[in-house]
Amino acid sequence: MNSLETIIEGCKKNKAWAQAELFAKFSDKMYGVCCYYTNSRDDAEDLLHDGFIRLFENISKYEDGNFEAWMRKVFVNLALIKFRKDKRNKIVSEIDDLNQYQMPLSENNQLQAAELMNLVSQLPTQYRIVFNLYAIEGYKHKEISVMLDISEGTSKSNLSRARKILQDQVNQIELYQ
Repeated sequence: MNSLETIIEGCKKNKAWAQAELFAKFSDKMYGVCCYYTNSRDDAEDLLHDGFIRLFENISKYEDGNFEAWMRKVFVNLALIKFRKDKRNKIVSEIDDLNQYQMPLSENNQLQAAELMNLVSQLPTQYRIVFNLYAIEGYKHKEISVMLDISEGTSKSNLSRARKILQDQVNQIELYQ
């Protein structure tokens, strides 16, 4: 297998073997990123493929540094672009859907990391995206407000509501343990 630098240089020259190696090397990690920002596996797979296309189109802009962080940013930015296009009419209906959601308990009745991620994935889209950008990606509210074209106050409010929903869900699970 080739070094990452060799693969990147091959991708910059539009070599199919390099693109295939880069996809094989990072597709699982980037799929996980895509799952943070989508509502379904199908949407995550679409975002994954679109993200790699965008990555290959823009890889000439990559300069030395942390390639994985640069790549992750490409995927997150694409997810945010798609989100901004779809966000207009989703939030109210998603909150109603969330109220009907029941979290199944794990076999050992302890809240596992996968179950927590499942709870996060059930948040209304804008709350989930703000939560992921803040808690997972480490962005500040000012940056999030620019990315999502919302006010800083809205970003803070969305994060607060996301945390409240998650806390309520965790408390509900603990009641049944």
